[in-house]
Amino acid sequence: MLSTNVNPKLVQNKLGLLNLAQELNNISKACKIMGVSRDTFYRYQEAIDGGGLEGLLEKSRTGPNIKNRVDKVTEDAVIKMAIDEPAWGQSRASNELKQRGVSISSGGVRSIWIRNNLENFKKRLAALEVKMMNEGNILTENQLKALEKKQTEKEECGEIETSHPGYLIAQDTFYVGTLKGVGRIYQQTVVDTYSKVAFAKLYQMKTSICAADVLNDKVIPFFEEKNIPILRVLTDRGTEYCGRPEEHEYQLYLAIKDIDHTKTKAKSPQTNGICERFHRTILEEFYSIAFRKKIYQSIEELQRDLDLYIDKFNTKRTHQGKMCNGRTPMDTFIDGIRLWNEKNLLNFYKGGANELENRLQ
Repeated sequence: MLSTNVNPKLVQNKLGLLNLAQELNNISKACKIMGVSRDTFYRYQEAIDGGGLEGLLEKSRTGPNIKNRVDKVTEDAVIKMAIDEPAWGQSRASNELKQRGVSISSGGVRSIWIRNNLENFKKRLAALEVKMMNEGNILTENQLKALEKKQTEKEECGEIETSHPGYLIAQDTFYVGTLKGVGRIYQQTVVDTYSKVAFAKLYQMKTSICAADVLNDKVIPFFEEKNIPILRVLTDRGTEYCGRPEEHEYQLYLAIKDIDHTKTKAKSPQTNGICERFHRTILEEFYSIAFRKKIYQSIEELQRDLDLYIDKFNTKRTHQGKMCNGRTPMDTFIDGIRLWNEKNLLNFYKGGANELENRLQ
C-alpha cells in the first residue's frame, strides 16, 4: 500500500487507483473498476515516479507572465507608498506616484497590492503596524491618522457638473471649534465646482458680512486676475446667505457684482455636497493635525497655517472626478480657462461667419 504525507483529499482518487492496481496486480481491472482509461493510469504512474507523491497534485496550467510585470524599482515604490499612506486608494496612489516621476496606472498599483497582500485598507494598516514593530520608526501624522481612522460608511454626495471655471462656486460655513482666549471660530469656505480650487477664511462670527468678505478678499480678486467672471454661487439657506435683498449685506454684494444666487431646497435632504466633502478633507488633513501640534493664541496665527494648507491643496494635492481626473485643482483650473477661451473664440468666428452669410443672402 502506498502512503503519503500530502493531504489525502487532494490526491485521494489518483492514489486509490494506484493502490488498487497494486493490490489486484492487474492494471486493466483496476482501471475498469475506477472508471478511467489505462492512459490515465500511466499518466498518474509517471507523475508519481517523476515527482513523488506531490507529483499527483493538480498543477495550474497557467503561470504568471513575468514579462508583463513592472520593474522592481516601481514595485518597491508602490509597496512603500501603500505602507506610508495606507488610507490612499489605488487611483490616489497612482496619481501621487506620477507626480514623483513613477509612471504606473491605478490598475498596475492594484495588481502589485494583490501580489503583496496589500489590496485593502485593513491589510495596509496591518503591514504598517508590522513595520512599526520591526523598525521602531516614529509614525507620520498621516500614518497615525490612518491607524486611528474609524471604518464608517459615509453618505455619497453627487458631483456637480459645470462647463468652465467660475460658472458655479459653492459657499458654506464650517464651525472649526473654540480657541482659548479667542472664542468660537468659523470658516467661510468657497469652492469652484469645476476645478475644485478652494478658498477659506476664518472669522469669529457667522454673519452676512463675513460671507461677503471672503468673496471680496480672496475669491473675486483671484478670478479677476485670471479674467474669469463668476456667474453663480450656490449656498444653503443659512441666515448669513439669505435675507431681504435690500438690507442683507451678502445679497447686496452679489447684486453689485452681478452674481446669481442659487440656494439648496428647503425641507429636503439636499446638501451643498462639494463643500461638505472639502470640510471632511480639511478636518482630517489639516485641523486634526494642526491642533495636535500647536496651541494657537490667535485667529491670525491659525489663518497663516490655513493659507499654507490651502495653497498646497490647490497646487500640490491631486484629485479625482470628471474634471480633475488625477490633476491638481490649479492645473484643472488653468486647463479649463484654455478650453473656455478656445470655445469663445470658436463661437466668435462662427457668429461672424453666420452674420456675413445673412448679409450676402
